Amino acid sequence: MNNDPAYNANIIVTNKLEDELGKILTRYPQDKIFLVTEENCDQFCVPLINHTPGFEHFKKVVIPSGEENKKLSSVEMIWLFLSQNGADRKSLVVNLGGGMLTDLGSFAASTIKRGMDFVNIPTTLLAQVDASVGGKTGFNFNGLKNEIGVINQPNTVLIDTRFLQTIDSQNFISGYAEMIKHGLINSVDHLEEVRNYNLANPDLEVLRGIIARSVAIKDFFVFKDPNERNIRKALNFGHTIGHAFESAALYSGKPILHGYAVAYGIIAELYLSHKVCNLPLTVLNELSDWLISVYGKYTIDERQFEAFYQLMTHDKKNEGTRVNFTLIPAVGEVAINQNCDKALIFKALEYYKKLSI
Repeated sequence: MNNDPAYNANIIVTNKLEDELGKILTRYPQDKIFLVTEENCDQFCVPLINHTPGFEHFKKVVIPSGEENKKLSSVEMIWLFLSQNGADRKSLVVNLGGGMLTDLGSFAASTIKRGMDFVNIPTTLLAQVDASVGGKTGFNFNGLKNEIGVINQPNTVLIDTRFLQTIDSQNFISGYAEMIKHGLINSVDHLEEVRNYNLANPDLEVLRGIIARSVAIKDFFVFKDPNERNIRKALNFGHTIGHAFESAALYSGKPILHGYAVAYGIIAELYLSHKVCNLPLTVLNELSDWLISVYGKYTIDERQFEAFYQLMTHDKKNEGTRVNFTLIPAVGEVAINQNCDKALIFKALEYYKKLSI
């Protein structure tokens, strides 16, 4: 991988957000700029951009907060707002929020009137290192995460670590999981700098550089394979089983944060990596113990294995009857399109189940 974090010039990691946003706004008529945000961000994050030149002319829609609102009715709310306020193909949509909000706002902007320009300003660590890159948009449908969507790149992504002061430690640690994943699939050095970062006393100046390097790793895979036909599948490491954890928790009425689900999925998929790709057992156990120490444990039993498996069979990456995984033969290396059968997946879940906190 090229170590230069600037693969994509449209991803800007900055501590001068208002200046960067102000430059963008000058390209659009003042009455054609629309802000899409959600309730929590409207309270805590919008004040961080309200000194942007031209901010007073923004037309704003605020959707309800929470993953449970990542649904068609929220998209319809944005569409209606844009339509009623004169949005057209020369308009700009500014999406300010976490990954749920930027996914929804990006989808709405990409589809109304066959598409208009949009800028994403991610406000959580998860959104900054994951949802900010790659152009995936959409919403949850029929109990399945991100079932409906399109791939469409934002004109610009503006990343500012100041927003991370507005989130709690659980949401911070949730985003940290995607940075761990980027190290596991691409860079021993990045994994080590992520592991050595002081979660108990976060330094946002130090974090800015780590975020830039983590974003560069994701953008490397997206640049190589924009439509996820090949190597971009590396970014799904931990997510096939992770999404099953996430969906099962949502069905139970006790949802868990995405990054926690991904961390649990990483552990199970490290086990598959050991069995299928010869990842050393010592690496599997050491990484699993560390991840459990950071993320704790989600309790499952054998009676849930079938339901987890059925959720995995709906994964968009599958081809044929087996579940498709990205696995790692070693830290920093990937093996995509690894098809695992039901029995082996159950063994991976059993390995996770038996881990002690």
